[in-house]
Amino acid sequence: MLIVNQIRKADRRLRALAVTVLAGLLVLLGGLWYVQVLNARRYRETLEDQAVRTVRIPAVRGRILDRNGSALAENRPSYNVELYLAELTGSFRQQYRLLRPEGRLKRSEIEQLETRARYEVVSNIVSQVSTALDRPRVLEANVLARHYSELRALPFLVLNNLQPDQVARFVERPAVVPGLELEIEARRIYPFHAAAAHIVGTLARDDSSAEGEDADFHYRLPDVKGMTGVEWRFDRELRGRAGGKRMMVNRLGYRQSETLESAPEPGNNVTLTIDIGLQSAAEQALASSSFGTNTRGAAVVLDAQNGDILALASAPAFDPNLFLSRFSTSVWAHLSDKQLRPLVNRATQENYQPGSIFKIVTGLAALEAGALKPDELVHNPGYFELPRRVIKDTAPPGTYNFRRALAQSSNTYFITQGLKPGVLQKIIELGQKLHLGERTDILPRQETRGNFPAHKDVLSGAWRDGHTANLCIGQDKIDVTPLQMAVMTAAIANGGKVFWPRLVQRIEPLDPGLGEPATDFPAARLRDDLGVRAENLQIVRDAMVADVEDPRGTGRDVWMPTLRIAGKTGTAQVEQNGKVVDHIAWFVSFAPADQPRYAVVVMVESGASGAKTCVPIAKRIYEAILKRNPVEKPARIAGAY
Repeated sequence: MLIVNQIRKADRRLRALAVTVLAGLLVLLGGLWYVQVLNARRYRETLEDQAVRTVRIPAVRGRILDRNGSALAENRPSYNVELYLAELTGSFRQQYRLLRPEGRLKRSEIEQLETRARYEVVSNIVSQVSTALDRPRVLEANVLARHYSELRALPFLVLNNLQPDQVARFVERPAVVPGLELEIEARRIYPFHAAAAHIVGTLARDDSSAEGEDADFHYRLPDVKGMTGVEWRFDRELRGRAGGKRMMVNRLGYRQSETLESAPEPGNNVTLTIDIGLQSAAEQALASSSFGTNTRGAAVVLDAQNGDILALASAPAFDPNLFLSRFSTSVWAHLSDKQLRPLVNRATQENYQPGSIFKIVTGLAALEAGALKPDELVHNPGYFELPRRVIKDTAPPGTYNFRRALAQSSNTYFITQGLKPGVLQKIIELGQKLHLGERTDILPRQETRGNFPAHKDVLSGAWRDGHTANLCIGQDKIDVTPLQMAVMTAAIANGGKVFWPRLVQRIEPLDPGLGEPATDFPAARLRDDLGVRAENLQIVRDAMVADVEDPRGTGRDVWMPTLRIAGKTGTAQVEQNGKVVDHIAWFVSFAPADQPRYAVVVMVESGASGAKTCVPIAKRIYEAILKRNPVEKPARIAGAY
């Protein structure tokens, strides 16, 4: 009442203030009425036009390292030129007006003109940028149409994986084209290219969510998934955990704003037992054969004392970097060659008959059965006669004791010993303790179990002396892999211990500073024990040394003055319809002979023989071993029988 009375008394100042406040209230009420009544429909439409989209952000993939920390697979920054189409809406409209003819158009005709206008605008930009950066690219209309239809809120990729000079040219360009940005992404790289390719494995494009991740995303940025090798075997550990962001898009589907919801968690590093220097040397040694780069074979280097795989080479190989982009016609023709089959890991993935290298097991079984006396002589007429057939002997006719028979690989001698009572059962027993016919599971997708007879097979009525004769010389009812033969050779060398071969040492965080614990895979994991007498093993080892050190030994060409090597050659026949169509050449060995550390196995398809084809390859591998780990103690001088 007091204020009203003052106004009535014609207080000019108070009256002016009252008029101002009243006017302000009227303006405020008018504004509220304008927003809530007149423009309510427009704001509702704007809100409806906006939508939230979620985007999956892939994590940085962990590295694959060799035992010395060299990266076999790593990530490097890839600089990409990307184009935000939302910045070109004005150019799209202008180009549409230039293309539009006079007169009324159907809706389908309008859409076709809009698509054409967009393509011409973007195609011109792509052409300008690619020409300026010396990376010519012709934009395919369907590629742009698919991106505009499905991924409009995301930038359109113009060029990827720019070189440093191209990055510099792009950054220094005049900013005359709107929407062009330089983005960085992690790109998988295999620095050693084809070296250890079968072990490391391959990747394929896969944007799907991993187990335990959110699967409900509108958009997914490019990601990869392991398909073979370690990339597949440990994909979950290497892949990490994807993150996500929320994106606000307008009614046209273009991005307006975005918010990071969860940051991606990088994958873990996987450290292998492989020595990339030795691995590369083994692959180069395979390529040094008379077949050159078309050699079809494998080489395995195993630590005989703990089962660590130091090299696991397969030839021919391939470059896993090729799988990160489209194949050219020539590359695909090479990868799909039916004879070379470079994608097959011959060290673990193929079945081969061992031939004469299996005589090591035959001889040990005969010694254990008490049927073989090392100095007992067996006459070899140049063949072994069975009731229905004759088996030729590649060793020259003459009399043989165990040492000479193994060194010169006499079929007659080992068939004679193998047919003695109790020896076949011992062969089967040793084969089972070596776990022939079973997988090692180091690379499940790339491993065959092989074949080996069981006791029930040899006791069946279908088993004949001919089967036993064939088994004694590594033919017929037996198939193995080079890795299995490396495990066998290591067991002979180390005193009878059959180790699980180890390919992975540990898995640890990509960033050690995170404080997460590493997962170690223990070495020297015992799978079995041959359970044979030490003196019998020594007899076999001495005979293997004779194969290298005696002048008439089949493995004599691997002899080295600074390293004592024990070995055994073999050549298996491949038959089809009763005819020999090919040969598999072998050489198994270990060194130093007195204190075994390395088991080296070489296999070559279509080889002339183990002595001529595989022994020279093994020698190159041993030369590489000596360069990396010199041996001070000299070898014995080669002698005679």
